[in-house]
Amino acid sequence: MDRGDVGRSAGSRPMVVRVPVEPVEAAAEADAADANARAGDVVVRGPVFGVAVQGAGDGPRWRVVSAVTDGCPQQARDGLNSLLWFRAKDDAYDRAERRALLAAVARLESERVDEIAVAGSRYRIVRAEEYAVTGPDGIEGPRPTDPEPPVPDWSHGKTGPDVDDDLVLDPDAPVTPAQAIEQLALRGLSYSGGRFPKDVRSESQRALDSHPDVFLLPPSFTIVERSAGGWTPVNGPHVSAHAARKALDFSLTWMWPRMRGLIPYDADMHADARTLAAAGAAFAGPAAAELAEYAAAADTVRAGSRVNRLEFQGSAYEIARTRRLVRWGPDGPEGPRPSDVNTQDPTRLHPPLDEDGRVLPDSCAPEGGG
Repeated sequence: MDRGDVGRSAGSRPMVVRVPVEPVEAAAEADAADANARAGDVVVRGPVFGVAVQGAGDGPRWRVVSAVTDGCPQQARDGLNSLLWFRAKDDAYDRAERRALLAAVARLESERVDEIAVAGSRYRIVRAEEYAVTGPDGIEGPRPTDPEPPVPDWSHGKTGPDVDDDLVLDPDAPVTPAQAIEQLALRGLSYSGGRFPKDVRSESQRALDSHPDVFLLPPSFTIVERSAGGWTPVNGPHVSAHAARKALDFSLTWMWPRMRGLIPYDADMHADARTLAAAGAAFAGPAAAELAEYAAAADTVRAGSRVNRLEFQGSAYEIARTRRLVRWGPDGPEGPRPSDVNTQDPTRLHPPLDEDGRVLPDSCAPEGGG
């Protein structure tokens, strides 16, 4: 990746900078300024995709309705398909609105649709670049001022918001000085170098002109495995560093023991490395000793406060502070590029509905699949 020419900003939106004065915000700003000073290279993982909606009275603002975390555009289109189908089933105001929603669903079942207007709203597949920043100590981890729960909750059920919940993309919202510096530094970010196909490089260059601004999404947190060749994402992104630690704890105690044959997949869902190791060899069998190692590693994650690195079975796992930027143009956030790879085709995801929102058997599907 190339950071390009920072000054290449003809046609960019004006930026409103606000200096934080409230103590918590000021501390976070000082933390961000220190991080900017330590920043080295930008490590780009690649594009991610989600869905945003713009209503009639929203002005330039867009609201994220499906997290910008999908690995390919079609996954985001499928998310929009489901969103509109359930809206037609449960929330349509009348038959006319339901027909319009189902017509949009029918298109999404057979076409690669990146934007669609229905029921007074514009829905768009949004493209972002996911990246992280390196420094003297490697990939950036959580900052001291990143939000943490006052009392850590290690239960495996969902206990908090997900990535991008209630996120509004407002290009006119004021930014702090540190955010402004980061946005300006990344305006010229583009794909370069021979390892990228020619069409990928050329589309990346065109995006600098068609979408000259960048909008930074809130930070997320990803578990990465460190090796001589760099960092490999293992799990994430998560809305907070603690959510990432919880995911690592779950992987160590529940998921990885099943994947590696230490716990049968058909075992009781509450069985994990902790419970079986505590029960001893009579219950865990020959895997008891190895399960105890998994449980001890998970206990290390829970010990103390803000454990952001774990060495286990010859690997080093870290909590990385991952970020995403959306390129922004005169008509809003950038959508998928022609060179973005789709790993699946459009297809029907849900059974047909009638005009009253009742689910029909597949044999009763109306003409055209809507």
